[in-house]
Amino acid sequence: MQAPINRKKSRITSIDIAHRAGVSQATVSRVLAGSPLVNAATRKRVEEAVKELNYKVDRHASSLRTQRAGTLALLLFEDPTTDDSRINPFFLAMLGSITRACARYGHDLLVSFQQLSDDWHGDYEDSMKADGLILLGYGDYRAYASKLEQLLAQGTHFVRWGAVLDDQSGLAIGCDNHAGGRLAGQHLLAQGRRRIAFLGDASNRFPEFQARFRGCDEALRDAGLSLAPALQVDADSNEQDGYEAIQTLQARGLSFDAVFAASDLIAIGAMRALHDAGRRIPEDVAVVGFDGTPMARFANPPLSTVVQDTAKAGELLVETLLHLVREEPAANQMLTPTLEVRASSQV
Repeated sequence: MQAPINRKKSRITSIDIAHRAGVSQATVSRVLAGSPLVNAATRKRVEEAVKELNYKVDRHASSLRTQRAGTLALLLFEDPTTDDSRINPFFLAMLGSITRACARYGHDLLVSFQQLSDDWHGDYEDSMKADGLILLGYGDYRAYASKLEQLLAQGTHFVRWGAVLDDQSGLAIGCDNHAGGRLAGQHLLAQGRRRIAFLGDASNRFPEFQARFRGCDEALRDAGLSLAPALQVDADSNEQDGYEAIQTLQARGLSFDAVFAASDLIAIGAMRALHDAGRRIPEDVAVVGFDGTPMARFANPPLSTVVQDTAKAGELLVETLLHLVREEPAANQMLTPTLEVRASSQV
C-alpha cells in the first residue's frame, strides 16, 4: 500500500511521482524526457504514477533549460564570520573573478545567499531568473549532497566550487586539496617540525578539509611519521574556532611544534591564541594556513599559506556553467595549489 501524498503542496511534483512509483527523481526525469536508458517495467510504473496523480509538466519551470535569460546566478552559503558579511573572505576574491568572467561573456550576474530549505533551488528554476547556478560553499557536505541531487534530477544547469568527488552530483571546479596538504606537510618537515597539529574537521562532512589532512599525513608518513589523532581538533573556517582549537590542544597537555590549519581564518585565530599563551611564532610553533587570502599577508607574523588560484577558479566556474547551458561537453577540473612561505613558518 502506497503512503499518502502530502497534499499541502500547491501542485504535484516529480518528487511525488518518484515516491509513488518507488524510483528516484532522476528516473522520473528520464522517463518524462523520453530517455531510452529506463527499462520498460520501470517506465510503466512511472507512467502509471503520472496518470494516477494527474501530473502535468510545468512548462514554465522547464523553460529555464530551453530559453536564455542572459543571467547567471551565484549562490553563496552563509558562513559564521566575525563581521556582518556572513561571507568567507576567500569567496570574496573569487566573486571578483566570477563577475569579470561574466562580463567578458556578456552575462549579468545575480548574487544571493543560498536558502537551504527544501525548495531553495526553486526560486531560480521556476522564475527564469537565471540560465544556471554557480554554488560557493556548502557547510556540512553530507546534508548538502541531497540538494545537489535535486538540482541534477530536475535538469538544472549548475556548477559548484568545492571538492571533486567520485560520487558527486553535477560538476565541480576545485583545488587539489590533497596536493596542498602534502605541500604544507613537506614544508613543515623541512623546517624540522615533527609534532604537527591539524586544525579543521577531517571527516567526510568537510571533504576539502579531509583531503588537506590526508595530504599532510601522507607527507609525514613518507618520513616515517604521521598526524597524531590527539593533535587534530575540529574547527570551522573562522578565527574564533582557530583560537579555541589551540586552547583545546593546550588543555590536552600535549606538545606540538607546528600547526597546519585547514584555512587561513583558522590559522589567524590560532596565531592569536598562541600569542596570548606566550608561544613564539615560528620559534616555538610554526603555522601554515590554506587558501591564500589577502589577510594572510598582513597577519602578525605574515602567514605562510597554501594558495588557491581564485582568478582561474572564477573563470572556470563561469566557462563550465556556460558549456552546460549550451549543452556542450563539460567536465570537473582541479587546480594545482602553490605554497607561499612567510615568517609564520620559517625562522
